[in-house]
Amino acid sequence: MDPNSICRKAKRLAGKQAELCQTQPEIVSEVAKGARLGVRECQYQFRYRRWNCTSHNKYFGKILQQDIRETAFVYAITAAGVTHAVTQACSMGDLLQCGCEATRNRAPPRPPSSSPSSSTSSTGDGVKWEWGGCGDDVEFGYEKSKQFMDAKRRRGKSDIRTLVDLHNNEAGRLAVKLYMRTECKCHGLSGSCTLRTCWKKMPHFREVGDRLLERFNGASKVMGGNDGKTLIPVGQNIKPPDKQDLIYSDESPDFCLANRKTGSLGTRGRICNSTAMDISGCDLLCCERGYREETVVFEENCLCRFHWCCVVQCKKCLVRKELSLCH
Repeated sequence: MDPNSICRKAKRLAGKQAELCQTQPEIVSEVAKGARLGVRECQYQFRYRRWNCTSHNKYFGKILQQDIRETAFVYAITAAGVTHAVTQACSMGDLLQCGCEATRNRAPPRPPSSSPSSSTSSTGDGVKWEWGGCGDDVEFGYEKSKQFMDAKRRRGKSDIRTLVDLHNNEAGRLAVKLYMRTECKCHGLSGSCTLRTCWKKMPHFREVGDRLLERFNGASKVMGGNDGKTLIPVGQNIKPPDKQDLIYSDESPDFCLANRKTGSLGTRGRICNSTAMDISGCDLLCCERGYREETVVFEENCLCRFHWCCVVQCKKCLVRKELSLCH
């Protein structure tokens, strides 16, 4: 997903996307980076599963045309990636349209009883606090992600697919926005901490991926309501999904065999763990077809030494490794 290919298709894009391409191409470049960030994280999180988030265009496109749990994760992690990348670009000064987060009207970080109108506060031990540094402007990243990712799925359409996709996009953005962390730095003479400056930072993207994988494992199946504007959980005694939950409406294929129609590459030839009992184990990953042992020999750097200044020199060593491959 590169910005040039996105904007070459601008005529087919919805109004907001086309507008971004024409007026803010540098933001579209960050959108593309965010999408790639999301796909890489998807591949990491699904590396041991039958469907491993392959980026093969023909197969990946088929996944996106369905309404299964895997599609829900892809939409969520991509929206999260765009939010994260655009926000990061703001903090790094790479975009003229945004910068660090404005903290003028924010309540001080400590203590909770401080006056919201004050820009500084102090704790019981006399340490003063104030907002400063360069906090991440996640609101800007959130809005640009929403503007671009939701444009194709216009709210107000009554089909269930639109409602599901919009919900999962929002869940991805919230996995970034709702989990901002506070970082602080002490100031004072001789290492004392008479003043503490604090700012808000986004969670690391691996943390976002881990959180969304948990939501994937607990995703809710839904169906459309009679009014065409609501989603109803399928099954008895199931609580309605909240905004951070992932949702889907169709069951996933088993992904055991290659099938272009469903976007499955199958698991033949995949490396599995012959001793594991989880999803990476050969029994589950190979769909009980069995596996074969294979010895591979490859070169890797070894006996590396640092030479002043500033070169690292390594020797090449042959490494023999036993692999288990699915039949």
